[in-house]
Amino acid sequence: MKCISWKFLLPVFFLVLFFWGGCSSPQEREVSAWPEVTREMKPWTRWWWMGSAVNEQELKWHLETFADKGFGGVEIAPIYGAKGYEEEYVPFLSPRWMEVLQYLIAKSDSLDMGVDMTNGTGWPFGGPHIGADVAAAQLLIQDYMMTPASETLVLEVADERQRALEVVDLIAVTAYGPNGEIKDLSDLVEGNTLNWQPDEGEWQVLAAFNGRTRQQVKRAAPGGEGYTFDHFSKEALAQYLSRFDEVFGEEAPGVRAFFNDSYELFGASWGAGFENEFEQRRGYSLKPYLRELAGGGDEEVRSRIKADYRETMSELLIERFSTGWTAWTNSKGAVSRNQSHGSPANLLDVYATVDIPEIETFGGTYFPIKGFFWDEGYVKQADHNELFLKMAASAANISGKKLVSSESFTWLGEHFRVPLSQAKPEAEQLFLSGVNHIFYHGSTFSPKDAPWPGWLFYASVHFAPSNSFWEHIEGLNTYITRCQSILQGGTAANDVLVYWPIYDTWHNPDGLDKMMSVHGSREWLNSEQMKQLQAKGYSFDFVSDALLKTLQPDAGGLVTADGVNAYDAVVVPECTRMPLETLELLIALSEQGVPVIFQSFPTDVPGLQGLDERLERLETIRKGFSISALSKDVSQWQAGDARLMVAEQIEAALKLTGVQRETLTDLGLKYIKRHSDQGIYYYLVNHSAEDVDAEVVLNEQAAGKLLLDPQNGAYGRIVGRAVDGGTALRIQLRSGEAKFILFTDRNLENMPAWAYLTDAAQELELTENWKVEFVAGGPELPAAQQQEVLQPWTEDQDGAAAFFSGTAVYSTSFDLDEAPQGNWRLD
Repeated sequence: MKCISWKFLLPVFFLVLFFWGGCSSPQEREVSAWPEVTREMKPWTRWWWMGSAVNEQELKWHLETFADKGFGGVEIAPIYGAKGYEEEYVPFLSPRWMEVLQYLIAKSDSLDMGVDMTNGTGWPFGGPHIGADVAAAQLLIQDYMMTPASETLVLEVADERQRALEVVDLIAVTAYGPNGEIKDLSDLVEGNTLNWQPDEGEWQVLAAFNGRTRQQVKRAAPGGEGYTFDHFSKEALAQYLSRFDEVFGEEAPGVRAFFNDSYELFGASWGAGFENEFEQRRGYSLKPYLRELAGGGDEEVRSRIKADYRETMSELLIERFSTGWTAWTNSKGAVSRNQSHGSPANLLDVYATVDIPEIETFGGTYFPIKGFFWDEGYVKQADHNELFLKMAASAANISGKKLVSSESFTWLGEHFRVPLSQAKPEAEQLFLSGVNHIFYHGSTFSPKDAPWPGWLFYASVHFAPSNSFWEHIEGLNTYITRCQSILQGGTAANDVLVYWPIYDTWHNPDGLDKMMSVHGSREWLNSEQMKQLQAKGYSFDFVSDALLKTLQPDAGGLVTADGVNAYDAVVVPECTRMPLETLELLIALSEQGVPVIFQSFPTDVPGLQGLDERLERLETIRKGFSISALSKDVSQWQAGDARLMVAEQIEAALKLTGVQRETLTDLGLKYIKRHSDQGIYYYLVNHSAEDVDAEVVLNEQAAGKLLLDPQNGAYGRIVGRAVDGGTALRIQLRSGEAKFILFTDRNLENMPAWAYLTDAAQELELTENWKVEFVAGGPELPAAQQQEVLQPWTEDQDGAAAFFSGTAVYSTSFDLDEAPQGNWRLD
């Protein structure tokens, strides 16, 4: 048989094609195996509108291009404008801006695409209608020294910029004497004059003011400039939303979701009426403790004051911002999509109050995948705790949210230096953390006739037509769509709840507000044992004190309020301080048969009020337990029907509860499980450097097993053998590959059998020269090449090919003595 020519495309370097897997047609696969695709299952993109310099004609072209490449929707994110195009700027929420919004929504709907919009411009929320009276607030404490000979003290903020705002209020004045005396002088102030002098000795006088951060909206679009607002004030939120009420009226604007970016209100350490709210919630006044808030006094007292202060901030943010804002979005016929991280609050509780909790990646992760492209010198390496990515999904799983979104690929690398092969494992890392609704970061609106590379936003990978990988973006989009079509169905199947000991973080004596930022997550989410447990194959969600109260004991485990998700045990990692209410709840759960594991029993309680009584109660609880050994490494603490396990190594206690780890992680594989109406899905990913072809035991059993390949849509029946508590299956996963396995009791007789890749019966070395023809890209098309040895075209350092980015066709020919039988693998 003579001369079969094999041609294939090389978008950046070289592409390896494998003929592997099932044998059903694409149409049959879509109908029979994969869920019917909705717009939410496809990836969406954050769409930067620079200066909102958009028009209907260009919007039509962009949307049709997005739809053609497999995008499911866009998020409008107005920001500053492109230089030289000022005359085309459209002021935010102006009549013209509303016209293009309505056109966009109608056009998107005709393409079966969705539209979200940032509930403002840039970030964080703010704008021209936010006066200094409702702007983000800041606690300012000024220090004075007074003696009996001191002149009358005039109390005013030293910062002239604060005084110019004319809204700075005096909160309190407290004096600290040489012998430990503390005097509240707040009622002795008339105007700004303190009518008091000490009788003897030198006194420290502290005056606290409710100042303003003076922070403006970052990257604001035209018409969106102005102060950020006080997120701890209902009145400030109402003032902010009033502008949208005016333009939307009683009509729903037609967007699916309003979006709020990560909390970046820097220095927002106070709020309207905070001192009164603190006293009502914590049971004592802050006035005697201005010294501790300012960073002085006894460190132990300071830590307790700061913890109470931060807990109050958390409650106010949840009640006065996230809950109220979500209610407003719902009143507009939309849902809320919120990045809670960065907040000075319990992130799990904030995430639980919104409709679509959203996490984000920031920077790139190195994966030891064969051939993984790591652009040394141009990659911004991620610095977050790997467990951070589970926070949004944990809150969603416990509070009954279907979708968990992600701002994906932020700062993954420099523009035009990030290949799609780097984005794929980043997306998989998100899926493994519970995300099922990916938003690209991002795409910049750019006129078709703008000179290459068009308009760019500095932090984005740039998912747009001017990027050379655009011709291939549909491949990544299709892969993500297939994954999300399964991951958006059903519910999570995690086995364990892990308590987040936030009070230990809140007890830090330094600083004021404690922002739970992405970059600080290694500090505020520091649990090496939980990382180890995840690596060993245990699946878990994080739980807060408040969310723990929503769960109900059932059959020796815990179920969510909606009765959907169930957990087999509660784990408390290293935790010094725990509220008595939480400790007593955990004890009560153990009385009802729920396994509760402590790495160490708490020795302290958070906060200041009633400290002695609470510590005494904690000690009484502790003494009420008798301690015995369950094993060499695990103690049992028993009091009546309550039985707690305490183990320095948590896994030793988990084994005694019957919670089974998934041993597939021993091979370097990662996984996540989900319940569905069809059965149990496993999503398996190989981010290791080794190909896996082995018998693997999965902790499920069912009559039928279906293997699905999200890379190409193939699927097929596989067989396994039952083992104690699970099923042994043959798994083939090349380095960098992913598969789904469905355990189901439904009839799979109409499904084809899966075809495993077998060792080659015959190998054929390709020895003829390769012809390289450049077909699309730039900056110019190089002349065709001949290569004796197959290699990237960029190896030709002397010609135009060294600078070419785009598509080339590599072709060669070879002879076969007879027609090929079965599957062939082209390497």
